[in-house]
Amino acid sequence: MTDGVDNSKRRFLTIAATSAVAAVGAVGAAVPFVASMNPSARARAAGAPVEADFSKLQPGQMMRVEWRGKPVWVLYRTEQNLKDLPTLNDMLRDPASNIETQQPSYTKNPTRSIKPEILVVVGICTHLGCSPTYRPEIAPADLGEKWRGGYFCPCHGSRFDLAGRVFKNVPAPKNLVIPPHMYLSDTRVLIGVDEGAA
Repeated sequence: MTDGVDNSKRRFLTIAATSAVAAVGAVGAAVPFVASMNPSARARAAGAPVEADFSKLQPGQMMRVEWRGKPVWVLYRTEQNLKDLPTLNDMLRDPASNIETQQPSYTKNPTRSIKPEILVVVGICTHLGCSPTYRPEIAPADLGEKWRGGYFCPCHGSRFDLAGRVFKNVPAPKNLVIPPHMYLSDTRVLIGVDEGAA
């Protein structure tokens, strides 16, 4: 009854079919194992970069975005704001931003920014973690005649200029943190990615 049957072809087809089934089974078993090595969606969201489009901001305006559960402010500074920054140095605790952990190296400059007119800063006071308020007005009665705009923490009275630098004689010990960021275009910034001044 086995006359005319090519056993070598039968063996080849049996081995090929068995190998294919084994390969599919191996891939099916490996997928959950490999997938378990990837960070969860929650973990990715906790550290994922955030894009901010500030094309609608006018000079003097600020927008808020959230990155890693923290408020991040994107401020479009006016020419006058930029001129006022160096006049405040004598009143500041760390005017040259010498505490390296407070900003990436590419923002260790007088404006603490990649683009002088755009400040990207974490909106959390370095004293006890309150969120300061944006106070752009010049010399308001409650902040004094030397105030040139900045951030005021209502919890304990810490003050920061429009580069996020802390004033002397306030509870906050350090400047506001500049997060890692890079520009995707003239009006789009990606917060949370540290690729220098790109």
